[in-house]
Amino acid sequence: MEALAVRLSGLDPYVDGVIRIVAFYDTLMRRRVGLPGLARASAGLAECVAGIRPHGNGRAIRFSPHGTDASTAPSPASTTVPSTLDEEEIGTVWLERPGPPNPLDDVLLDRLAIAVAAAVERYGPARTTMADPALVELAISSDSDEAARARALRLLGFAPGLPVPVVAVRSQLPLDRIGGLLCPAHPVKAAPLADVGVIVAATVNPARFPAGVHAGIGAAGSPERSWRQARTALRFATSRTPVVRHDDLGALALLAEIPRDISRDNADVAAIARIAGTPEDIETLDVYCGTGSLRRAADLLHLHHSSVARRLQQIGRTLGIELTEPAGLLRARLALTAWRLLGD
Repeated sequence: MEALAVRLSGLDPYVDGVIRIVAFYDTLMRRRVGLPGLARASAGLAECVAGIRPHGNGRAIRFSPHGTDASTAPSPASTTVPSTLDEEEIGTVWLERPGPPNPLDDVLLDRLAIAVAAAVERYGPARTTMADPALVELAISSDSDEAARARALRLLGFAPGLPVPVVAVRSQLPLDRIGGLLCPAHPVKAAPLADVGVIVAATVNPARFPAGVHAGIGAAGSPERSWRQARTALRFATSRTPVVRHDDLGALALLAEIPRDISRDNADVAAIARIAGTPEDIETLDVYCGTGSLRRAADLLHLHHSSVARRLQQIGRTLGIELTEPAGLLRARLALTAWRLLGD
């Protein structure tokens, strides 16, 4: 192999440089060099400042070509490459070369990015958020025995015996981004499962969910029970209440246990279905049920309260419910929630 490399290197100076760079980083990886050592060696090879920024802690590691920490203010990166592990971006590597990039800078940074991923995986546990879906399913499935579940949680990076909340998510955003925002300083793993995203985390702060995410949060405890609760809570999530904690549902969670055919045949639920083709009626009823106040609903809908009152009067006639009465408001809220659960 070495003889072949020598013959190839004689054909083209660029090929010779590529082969030497590959061999250089192969040696560093065989010697199990850590991130600071990789940055220092890269700066010496490139003859300019080299940097590594792992996403796990966000701290930049910068070395000068003289082998010392780069104490100067960072210059604009001349070339930047992401470092990936298990198809997830775990960091960034770059060079701060004055003037135009060297023709071999891309090759150098590609190899540095690979070496960084190898070092993170070796000295981890890796700071990746995405996990093997089969392993996550084993941790949260009610069909798993306790020994298998404990082993799965341990492999995912969670300490044995500690309560773990599980989150069910629907969103167009990447799961690893959501997981990283939810639990930036503690273990968190995510995986797609059927049509729902699963996030298992050491702790969950509902206020940290980004916009556009619908999520249900199970109580911290046994993962399989928390997962059942999270799926139930997700069914109650709406655009106005996108994140729902199962503990906050109380008796409302019982609605999710009602068989669909029974809910569908209920007169109040059937009446809600009849007005569902008029979005403004559903929105008005939703806001009013959520606030219980005509004036507050008018503020949220950006309408005059008399306009909202007329809408509610018409909606009440269609539903056959007196919405201004406490009992009628309760009926409407329950019927609206049961109707939404049918569409989940």
